[in-house]
Amino acid sequence: MHFLLTNDDGIDAPGIAALEKAVRMIPGARVSVVAPIREHSMCGHRITTHSPLRAEPRGEGRWAVEGTPADCVRLGLFAFELKPDWVLSGINAGGNLGQDIHVSGTCAGAREASYHGVKSAAFSHYLIRELGVDWDRAARWTQEVLLHLQTRELHDGEYWCVNFPHHAPGELALPTMRDCHPARSPLPVSFRLGDDGFHHYDARYADRVRDPESDVAVCFGGEIGISKLRV
Repeated sequence: MHFLLTNDDGIDAPGIAALEKAVRMIPGARVSVVAPIREHSMCGHRITTHSPLRAEPRGEGRWAVEGTPADCVRLGLFAFELKPDWVLSGINAGGNLGQDIHVSGTCAGAREASYHGVKSAAFSHYLIRELGVDWDRAARWTQEVLLHLQTRELHDGEYWCVNFPHHAPGELALPTMRDCHPARSPLPVSFRLGDDGFHHYDARYADRVRDPESDVAVCFGGEIGISKLRV
C-alpha cells in the first residue's frame, strides 16, 4: 500500500517524522513525502497558480516544496504521478477542531486528495502549553488509528479528521477512539486597536465551548476524536 504524506508545519517538523514512523510500522507500506519547505499553518486551502512551484528533492520519493499543503498534494498526484492509495496529512502540532478545520493547512491536504478520489486523513495533536509532546507515542497511536480507519468505509468526497488529546509524556495505552462531529460553537475572537490598526487575538484555546459529542469535547476530554468530513 502506497502512502503519500504531507503537512503544514514543514517537511522537517517532528509531526511528519512521527507520521512517517507510524506508516512504516505497517507491513508492506511504501511511503512518499511531498511537504512544504517551511511552515504554512492556517493557510487554508490556498493553492499556487500564478507563480512557479519549486520542488527540492530530499532523497528517493521525497520533495520539499515552496508551496502549501494543497499544492504539495496536487504536485504529488499530477506532476510526480505517485498514484497513492492514501494521502495522510500531519501530524499537526496543535488541534484542528471545529472552526479550525476550514483554516487548517493540514486538513486542506487531506481535503485536496479527497476531491480527486484518493482516500485521505488529517492527523492533529492538541497541545497543552505546559506539557511536552511525546512524538514517539503519537506515532504508535497513529499506526493503531490507521489500522482502524482502513477497516471503515469512505465514500467519494469523504475524508477523516483525527485529533489526538494531549497527555503527559510517557507510556500510555491508546485512548478511546470516539466518532464525533466538528464543534459548531466558534472560537472566541477579539481585536485590540493599536496605532497601526486592529490586532487579532484569541481567548485561551482551552476555554472553547465543549459542544456535546463534538470533536472539542472528545479531544479535551482525553480521547481521540475521529470525524468523517465531506468536501
